[in-house]
Amino acid sequence: MNDVQLAPRQGRGPAHYVGGRFDDSGARFPLVSPADGTVIGSVPEADSLTVDRAVRAARLALTGPWGDTTAEERCAVLRRIADGMQARFEEFVAAEVADTGKPAALARGVDIPRGIANFRTYADLAWGRAEQSFATPTPDGAGALNYTVRRPLGVVAVVSPWNLPLLLLTWKVAPALAAGNAVVAKPSELTPSTATLLAEVMDEAGVPAGAFNLVHGFGENSAGAFLTAHSDVDAVAFTGESATGTAIMRATAERLAPVSFELGGKNPGIVFADADFEAAVEGTVRSSFTNAGQVCLCTERVYVERGIYDDFVQAVAERARELRLGLPYEGDTQMGPLVSALHRDKVLGYFRLAKEEGAKIHTGGGVPAFGDERDGGFFVEPTVLTGLGQDARVVREEIFGPVCHIAPFDDEAEAVRLANDSPYGLAATVWTTSLSRAHRVAPRLHSGVVWVNCWNLRDLRTPFGGVKASGIGREGGEHSLDFFSEPVNVCVKL
Repeated sequence: MNDVQLAPRQGRGPAHYVGGRFDDSGARFPLVSPADGTVIGSVPEADSLTVDRAVRAARLALTGPWGDTTAEERCAVLRRIADGMQARFEEFVAAEVADTGKPAALARGVDIPRGIANFRTYADLAWGRAEQSFATPTPDGAGALNYTVRRPLGVVAVVSPWNLPLLLLTWKVAPALAAGNAVVAKPSELTPSTATLLAEVMDEAGVPAGAFNLVHGFGENSAGAFLTAHSDVDAVAFTGESATGTAIMRATAERLAPVSFELGGKNPGIVFADADFEAAVEGTVRSSFTNAGQVCLCTERVYVERGIYDDFVQAVAERARELRLGLPYEGDTQMGPLVSALHRDKVLGYFRLAKEEGAKIHTGGGVPAFGDERDGGFFVEPTVLTGLGQDARVVREEIFGPVCHIAPFDDEAEAVRLANDSPYGLAATVWTTSLSRAHRVAPRLHSGVVWVNCWNLRDLRTPFGGVKASGIGREGGEHSLDFFSEPVNVCVKL
């Protein structure tokens, strides 16, 4: 079935990158293809000594050539990295697809271009950045000058997830390097390949030894825990589950290291009766099932004004039923598998729970049967649910799969109340043709990001992050550069 192949990338398999050298040491664990369940490689697991070497290499870089770089020099390095990624574009696609099973069209259209754009964007922002200065009056009339300079935090740990491996890794690494920090990165154990390829590009781009380091492994009792608890790590930037964020916060609390967390979401979508019906249906299908629902921004709770509720549920279910589940390189594939057998079992457990809680399943709810190699992969059906109350676990807990629950509302106040009734607060969508309603409702939603008549339309300069259990702090543009640097006020008496 997979009649469109890419040549295998020429780089190495997953490896650590410490102090400017690649390292294959450590016990190895299998790398499994989500598309067909076959073992496609193995990954070395960093022990505490390897993590310590990476942190020490990062610290040493700050006292060497990397620590002496100017903003202009660092921005030039970031542009070389972007150029190197562009030159190896199809290798990045192959690595991303092999690890995640996502459609190649998605990797080509979103993940790899965005990873490249992250380096270019922060090169531009860091080079043109201005700081504040104030002329301060003094009693003697001579005055003083106060101005702000920024210095890097130091050694920064970047821990990134498996759903958008390259995009979310570079989203943190690029501003961290632009601000002058040295980085130790730990990608998910499920998706190590694009991170290793990025290390190759870093090496080719002439990034000084130790400025960027990479270690592989798991979280608890492995590389992730060793890294975030390391006493010489000055800050941690993490994207992933809220429970993991809690564990990292405990690990960093004793040394009061700053953290930036982008965590889970149980994102609401609100559809008013005056919305463009077709646009709202297509937008909801996209926001619920893109990347098999494995995006922190996906819409799992949809609230629809009662007058169009029945038609909307039917339309979304029909579109979900028509989605083509396939292998990554098939041109008509619209949705790929879940990332692992363990995650598939978790999602299927929520489907069973939905039945127990009394949900009506309009489409999906199980594992598709293909009669080919896809049956060995980790596919689940796109699923549309109705009939559950706000207190149902399926409505309150993040599932992170291709599923949405649709419920009716009667007026604007109820829509806002239902949308805000969640322990999470990452993203929300509002569908309406009323400009007044859009501006009235959006600020009332307890979400870090609100999209009106669209979904996941991003400007990399804008603040990104969540409230409540969805995170701490903001990323994007100046906000990322602010986190990864420390402002120092200089006061000069004239």
